[in-house]
Amino acid sequence: MNSSSGMRPGFQPIEDFPAADRRRVRAVLTDIDDTLTENGRLPAIAYQALESLHEAGLLVIPVTGRPAGWCDMIARQWPVDGVVGENGAFYFRYKQAESRMIRKYMKPPAERATDRERLNALQAHIIKLVPGAAIASDQAYREADLAIDFAEDVPALPPAAVKKIVELFEQQGATAKVSSIHVNGWFGGYDKLTTSLRLLADEFGLDAATNRETVVFAGDSPNDAPMFGYFPNSVGVANVMHFKGSLPAAPTWITTRSGGQGFAELAGHLLEK
Repeated sequence: MNSSSGMRPGFQPIEDFPAADRRRVRAVLTDIDDTLTENGRLPAIAYQALESLHEAGLLVIPVTGRPAGWCDMIARQWPVDGVVGENGAFYFRYKQAESRMIRKYMKPPAERATDRERLNALQAHIIKLVPGAAIASDQAYREADLAIDFAEDVPALPPAAVKKIVELFEQQGATAKVSSIHVNGWFGGYDKLTTSLRLLADEFGLDAATNRETVVFAGDSPNDAPMFGYFPNSVGVANVMHFKGSLPAAPTWITTRSGGQGFAELAGHLLEK
């Protein structure tokens, strides 16, 4: 890790992000929900920020809990260089010049099929024991995980209910991560961070494990904590403060604005250099 980046305290104003460190950035990884989006929609300012970063020659990679079906469209149609989906279950990269999609899963098809059977049984168990929770509306497009909705298309559940969902996943040996809207559960040792590192190395020759200061990650919720803790130039959009007391690791920098407006704020700082 570059010594000028070093280990810094969290939640520092984005205005203090040193120009010398911004010039080292080669890749921008970003969560989607409530980091790029606002009230469930992708605002024009956030999409323009993605496009401006991409046109400036930076690698732009959404890293999301959203499903494979969405990620296929994102990889094809957004101004991005790849996408990590379902909290690290896979990465997709669309090679425009070749009209070819690269799909790399962290587990082979047979294991994913077995996992799906276990998750199907678990979903009925969770819905029965946590009143108000629901299967996420995008579940039909998922290949590797189970998403339980606690705040997207259902009235927001209290923290105790969200904690109960996590516990029910973990009791069955699943990994469970909390986003701003869902609890995602899966069987496997991968996560957003491990698959992001693999994508950068395999597809772009970027060893982010030894060059962490060349990567910026933007996020907003507890399931982003591994990324916040790993990358010295991690950024939280302002609404991450809702989770300040429950983040295992904090972002180094924080924007003044929330959601897509905050991501655009970050992009502006990276582009001015």
